[in-house]
Amino acid sequence: MTTFKLDKSHSSVEFSVKHMMVSTVKGRFTEFDGEISGDLEDLSTLQVKGIAYVDSIETKNADRDNHLRSADFFDVEKFPEIEFVSKSVTDNTITGDLKIKDEVHEETFEFEHNGVHKNPFTDSYVTGVILRGTINREKYGLTWNQALEAGGVMVGKDVKFEIGAEFEIAE
Repeated sequence: MTTFKLDKSHSSVEFSVKHMMVSTVKGRFTEFDGEISGDLEDLSTLQVKGIAYVDSIETKNADRDNHLRSADFFDVEKFPEIEFVSKSVTDNTITGDLKIKDEVHEETFEFEHNGVHKNPFTDSYVTGVILRGTINREKYGLTWNQALEAGGVMVGKDVKFEIGAEFEIAE
């Protein structure tokens, strides 16, 4: 079994959510970690684990970022990490347990494996994956919202995300 360690400098964890029913706010986590182990020739053998550190959330608005870190949303003092641990991987899906706050739910997301290549600078091998999906934030206890005068709510319940990750064989 081969273990691949995340190359953070060539990876990203990004998300988007509806704002005031008319626009989309995008954000990212700047601190995260992950690992893949298994046989990349047989994706069903893969074990994937990823962690995003919630206090690294960034949406280009400091007040909003601080609100997201507060008890109204992620409550970073009590729950500093978001964690995903896979249960199964196929050619185009990944299923596993997603933990946000103390809520754990099985989720299935799009999974794209981009092959394996030799890194010409290090002579080690790298692989890349993309995970895409949508979660309902409310089932993870992220229920804060505000009604709008014209109808609707301030923050949509569906959060879309994309994780682009490059991994290198761990020595």
